[in-house]
Amino acid sequence: MADKDKPLLIKRYASRRLYNTETSDYVTLEDISGFIRDGRDVQIVDLKSGDDLTRQYLLQIVAEHESRGESVLPINVLTDLVRSYTTQATSAVPQFLAASFEMFRESQSKWAEGMSQMNPMMPKIPGLEAMQAQQEAFLKAMSGNMGKSWSAPEKDEAASEGGEDLAAIKRQLAELQQKLSKMDK
Repeated sequence: MADKDKPLLIKRYASRRLYNTETSDYVTLEDISGFIRDGRDVQIVDLKSGDDLTRQYLLQIVAEHESRGESVLPINVLTDLVRSYTTQATSAVPQFLAASFEMFRESQSKWAEGMSQMNPMMPKIPGLEAMQAQQEAFLKAMSGNMGKSWSAPEKDEAASEGGEDLAAIKRQLAELQQKLSKMDK
């Protein structure tokens, strides 16, 4: 049985084929993307040199999704990313991105928690869990290991901001429910 806590090890052969060491079969980039969407971490290494190629392949997966019109990153963000490689700000960019994605993840989690607390009898939104897993995998891929070096804000500040966010989300949800009720009539 595979250990879901450890990254799935994928070996790249000289022929550029990717080999899943757990299932002993060859995989594609789309397969790897699926593993990540399912919440699994992956590590891709070159068989001969032992070099870690994970970042390279994750960027390739993102580029392929973007080229197919599944755009997540706005042009200005992509432009700023390219610009950050040519400036002195390079050292601050990874920490900033990791912090931003971590705050986004927390906000998403609070929203989902608020939704379930507001109306436990309300049916689950189809695809919500899959969407959350996909976004989490994307954020993890984008932030890499930078999130480990970022320290979270003080609990009091986060709690007070989270309370305001939750109240706003509840208000918006109530408005949406009213609009949906009117549409059903």
